[in-house]
Amino acid sequence: MEHSFKLTIQYAAGNAASAALPTRMQFRRWVKSALEQEAEIVIRIVDKFEGRTLNHDYRGKDYATNVLTFVYDDTEPLSGDVVLCAEVIENEARQQHKTLMAHYAHLTVHGLLHLQGYDHVSDDEATIMEKKETDILIRLGFNDPYAVSCEALISD
Repeated sequence: MEHSFKLTIQYAAGNAASAALPTRMQFRRWVKSALEQEAEIVIRIVDKFEGRTLNHDYRGKDYATNVLTFVYDDTEPLSGDVVLCAEVIENEARQQHKTLMAHYAHLTVHGLLHLQGYDHVSDDEATIMEKKETDILIRLGFNDPYAVSCEALISD
């Protein structure tokens, strides 16, 4: 079943994003694949400085992370922001031997699942969330994001 959604994309990384960023159409496709209810979503692609500031201010962690999800609780329909840090995502994709678009797709889906209440604090929750992410990404034509590639094993 398809769910209606409003999606705003904010490209705020500026020159910090050296690689190509996903298009609005790619983001829409990824969001649509992970959404289980009506929603209003903002996806914001930020630089390392903004990513670090948000992570520090809202989670008390003094570093930029790949994805942050902010849920606005008492709203109908579901409403929230997914913040993606371009520099961190580029570095991780390189280190993990993944294509940049596969990693963006994974982290977008990951953020959308958090927005809808999924979490990975406990092992049981992580198993459920990772299976859901993997199923969605495979349907989108990407590889299992949690599988270790032969290439990564050889280079490590």
